[in-house]
Amino acid sequence: MFILSLTYTAPTEAADAHMEAHMAWVKSGYDQGLFIASGRKIPRTGGVILARGERAALEALCAADPFTTHGICEYEITEMALTTTAPGFENLKA
Repeated sequence: MFILSLTYTAPTEAADAHMEAHMAWVKSGYDQGLFIASGRKIPRTGGVILARGERAALEALCAADPFTTHGICEYEITEMALTTTAPGFENLKA
């Protein structure tokens, strides 16, 4: 599993201007079966995506995010091996 942590490097107004394209990109990550969950950071300084797949593919996907291509955010990608989950979330360890 991977944690994709994006941090805005531009004002939130710039993010808002490209939000529709970014959300289409997010939807494509779900459609490809790569994204598990996503949402905004609070306070609104970026977002977080839980993902699965190969690191190189996720790096390429993050590089293609409209937020990245327009200089709105930077990604930090953290890989983790889940060993324990709450009941009902065991499938995340796969």
